[in-house]
Amino acid sequence: MLTCIAIDDEELALELLEDNISKLPFLKNLGTFDDPLKAINFLQETPVDLVFLDIQMPGLTGLQLINSLANKPMFILVTAYEKYALEGFNLNVIDYLVKPVALDRFIQACNKAKELHQLKLKGATAGAEENPYFFINVDYSHIKVVYDDITWVEGFKDYIKIHLKSANNPVVARMSMKNIEDQLPATKFIRIQKSFIVSKDAITAVRKNSLFMGATELPIGENYKDAVSEMLGRQTE
Repeated sequence: MLTCIAIDDEELALELLEDNISKLPFLKNLGTFDDPLKAINFLQETPVDLVFLDIQMPGLTGLQLINSLANKPMFILVTAYEKYALEGFNLNVIDYLVKPVALDRFIQACNKAKELHQLKLKGATAGAEENPYFFINVDYSHIKVVYDDITWVEGFKDYIKIHLKSANNPVVARMSMKNIEDQLPATKFIRIQKSFIVSKDAITAVRKNSLFMGATELPIGENYKDAVSEMLGRQTE
């Protein structure tokens, strides 16, 4: 499942994008935005895999929006102007769609994003199998953290706390939740809220709106309930 949002200052264009997104079962639409600044605020708070983005918008162009983000999701540009194609591809966008967009062309672009997402997940998994640990910069030192030692990760703005089975005190590092999420293999970890990533093996119980890591109860965010349900479904197959 790919989470996505759409950004366009034209209401009709947003409606068409929303309709096309609904036709693809591997896409989960987390919202549409006619204001790029509101979209940036959303992206800074909520992890998104894919963004459908217009270029010519008042206040902030789509290309400026891409450049403004430290942690970039995948982008598919959807615009009425062909002249920005080269600049768009220089920013490593997945595809460049010119309005009006035919459904088959839209599906083709989305399939590219899906394939790239799957390759990234396989790469993360392969890396974890090859090296069951990683190093993180803490107070001018590189601390070794073993994946299987992690119970959960907690985010605080620009900092994270990595809670370990082997230590009473968490490892505290200056790092975004997006960056640590990219570091952790998706086969072993799941994000359950904007501030929490947990080890699947360390989960002891799940309720409707929360899960337990032993005696610790952590909330499940509304945007993450489908991912948790999918994990439970796979475990019971």
